[in-house]
Amino acid sequence: MGDGYILIIAVLLGCLASTMPVFMALFFTGTLGLVYLEGIDPQIVIEVLYRSMDKFALVVVMFFVLCGNIMTKGSIVEKLIKTANVLVGFLPGGLAMAGVLACGFFGAISGSTVATVVAIGGFMIPALIENGYDEKFAVGVMTTAPILGVIIPPSIAMILYAMVSNDQLEALFLTGFIPGLLIMIAMSAYSWFVCKRMGMTRKKRPSLEETLSVLRESIWALFLPVLIFGGIYSGLFTANEAAVVACFYAFFVEIVIHRDLKLGDVKKVVVSSAITSATLLVIVAGASVFGEYLTFEQIPGKIATVVVENISSPWVFLLSVNMILLFIGMFMDIISATLILTPIFLPLLNQFGIDTMHFGLLMTINLGIGYCTPPLGVSLYIAGATVDRDIIYVSKAVLPFLVIQVIILMILTFLPDLVLLLPRLVYGYGP
Repeated sequence: MGDGYILIIAVLLGCLASTMPVFMALFFTGTLGLVYLEGIDPQIVIEVLYRSMDKFALVVVMFFVLCGNIMTKGSIVEKLIKTANVLVGFLPGGLAMAGVLACGFFGAISGSTVATVVAIGGFMIPALIENGYDEKFAVGVMTTAPILGVIIPPSIAMILYAMVSNDQLEALFLTGFIPGLLIMIAMSAYSWFVCKRMGMTRKKRPSLEETLSVLRESIWALFLPVLIFGGIYSGLFTANEAAVVACFYAFFVEIVIHRDLKLGDVKKVVVSSAITSATLLVIVAGASVFGEYLTFEQIPGKIATVVVENISSPWVFLLSVNMILLFIGMFMDIISATLILTPIFLPLLNQFGIDTMHFGLLMTINLGIGYCTPPLGVSLYIAGATVDRDIIYVSKAVLPFLVIQVIILMILTFLPDLVLLLPRLVYGYGP
């Protein structure tokens, strides 16, 4: 059994190191372990695939993907950026701060880092460079700020974590607000400091009339996150229903009010969203088969036993897990990693008395940082394509901002009460 497990891990690493898609690598190695090493009936694999798709939480993910694509195709993104710019654009480093703030706005609707870096980064990086910002600084801030897309709710990664951990999704969402705010403040403060030191020219402060004009123009776009969170936490609808409401609202605003999305574009948006959703679903399916093999081999329990025997402090455990997740994030996407690793870590949390929602937030940030770390960080390649630079250049550009995010990660690791403050206030969660 031990040799078989080593073989499966070796095959998985070999597949991931090759050009094989992640979902195929997971499905192939999981099937190999179940059918050929353990002698399980192949029909069980089919049943696992069916069960992995038969989850209502995946419908929520697909609707948030659709909502993000609607906003990207229409003008909601542009209006969110204009609003952020009029609020902070006149400060030293104001345009960079506006980019960070816009990532927060967009993340509060889309739930995706990739969607945020494409929609906001693709617009803001050229804008920053045109306005005299250093190219490396512009690339660095707008490659890393989109991590807010998976931290500030609704977060696709948190939806999948809740699906595995059985945490209350609405309460789990609340853990992302304070960390997201801390990241926005820290990155904005760094931008202010750097641009102040460089002596960059400040823009004229907009008049009250100009500010109100932009806010009036953007009111429909700004109301979307208010609708989502107001509806969820007022009890008007659930987090699952919020995704559907957000899609219908975004379609209505873009087609009827803004009129920047034509009826002919609807088919393109839906097809594009279907392709993205299908990509996520096949990863879920492949990860589920591999996860079934891990469960059959009782790997999570064995790992829990080894860890508990060698680590006695919950803080040492969390630091070790942070390092492991940061490393894994360099090679694996957040969807696959969340689905595979959550069942492994959950038994350990009980042993060390660590709250599952606190851990879910830490896992989300760790793996979110992976979007900006080589060699497989997707955000690095997207930002590099925007300015026609290689991954080495972009990796150097993001380094100061990654340091900021890791520092905040460490703070949140040792201050679980800060992470759980809002769930406790709203839902009376925990002690």
